[in-house]
Amino acid sequence: MSYFEELGLAEPILRALKSKGYDTPTPIQRESIPALMQGRDLLGIAQTGTGKTAAFSLPSLHKLAQGNVKPRPAACRMLILSPTRELAAQIAENMRFYAKNLPLSIQCIFGGVPASKQARKLVNGVDVLVATPGRLIDLVEQRALTLSNVEIFVLDEADQMMDLGFIKPLTRIANMLPKQRQSLFFSATMPKAIADLGKRFIDNPVRVEVAPQSTTAERVEQYCTHINQAEKQALLTLSLRKGIANGEIESALVFTRTKHGADRVVRHLISAGINAAAIHGNKTQAQRTRALDGFRRGAVPVLVATDIAARGIDVPGVSVVFNFEIPNVAEQYVHRIGRTARAGKGGMAISYIAPDERPYIRDIEKLTGLRLTPVPLIEDFQAQAKSLPAPAKKKTGSEYGGGRGGRPGGGGGNRGGRPGGGGGNRGRGGSGGGSGGGKSYGGGGKKKYSAKPAGGGQRQRSN
Repeated sequence: MSYFEELGLAEPILRALKSKGYDTPTPIQRESIPALMQGRDLLGIAQTGTGKTAAFSLPSLHKLAQGNVKPRPAACRMLILSPTRELAAQIAENMRFYAKNLPLSIQCIFGGVPASKQARKLVNGVDVLVATPGRLIDLVEQRALTLSNVEIFVLDEADQMMDLGFIKPLTRIANMLPKQRQSLFFSATMPKAIADLGKRFIDNPVRVEVAPQSTTAERVEQYCTHINQAEKQALLTLSLRKGIANGEIESALVFTRTKHGADRVVRHLISAGINAAAIHGNKTQAQRTRALDGFRRGAVPVLVATDIAARGIDVPGVSVVFNFEIPNVAEQYVHRIGRTARAGKGGMAISYIAPDERPYIRDIEKLTGLRLTPVPLIEDFQAQAKSLPAPAKKKTGSEYGGGRGGRPGGGGGNRGGRPGGGGGNRGRGGSGGGSGGGKSYGGGGKKKYSAKPAGGGQRQRSN
């Protein structure tokens, strides 16, 4: 008899788990599920990738399946809040798997797609609703949803919610929820501000902490290279090119601090023949989904991201994380490198440290209790850097076809553009068409190699 069977979970849930060979719980599942089965509130402190989704999903679905209660119109029985669209979609996907043999409805709502379509899915009510805070409030204000019937509430990645500026929306949501409910509050770190936020949602909770706060994955080898900011791109390009060519890099995740910085890195990599894609808050939901799916499938092995991708995105096989820019919040470093060394595998994190970023590294080393291993620049770095091709220019209006009021050129404008030779989307008039973009490949290293690159992070609100 498996551990999950001993807990007394509903047979349809056990059948779903068995179909995937799940029989051994993670530490947070072992410590959380029994208390949740008893209806207790829970305060969970655990790093990303520890199995939190199953920890709250399995007992919650068991509870919802009891009694054959149907959701009321425009309402939900279980509400799960997530800081980002990608994490919300991932949680919903996992819950659909666990509930595949149960007559329960699961919906996911987030920004970036028409709210009207999402509102229609809520007309008859749903059992489980996974949402980002902004879109949830939008639909409540439109009277497409009420939170007065929530039986189980889950707030996931609470510290990232704070980083992304969701404190006011969370306060509003807390006031909309019924007092009689079961509440679960998860965070990778628990500073005082997060603990104070938790008091608004949970009452006399069971506290589960499966790892010391802010510790980094033990299986991640952590390196750094001190380098000027202007030289980082060349080092990243050369390191990826070498690692991909010799097979040391299979899939790589590169972190930048800004959205425009992520796009700029991708342009340089593509110009050097390294396929890459970017994911950040300025991308449409379709673009973000396409980039992430390609990275998961291996069709796009180099993904350049802002910190929107640092939490909860389960992308198996990321063997190298590059901190192209160092995060100015030390805890974010922990979440970034947590994208590698998953599912029992080893991994590597490589940080590029400019002179003005040294204070950030000191904060990171103080938080984690570890010192990064320094790695020198690759041999003949300056000569190799000069040989790299210049990146393609950033696309302008003239590369897309006439824009708003585009002046003459061949190829009409999108919005009132007059005839012209490839006028711009938003340009005043264009001549000459745009160049095509490359596809994306790249990868992360298995073993140590001479040049060790890294990626940086960004605080940004996105839902």
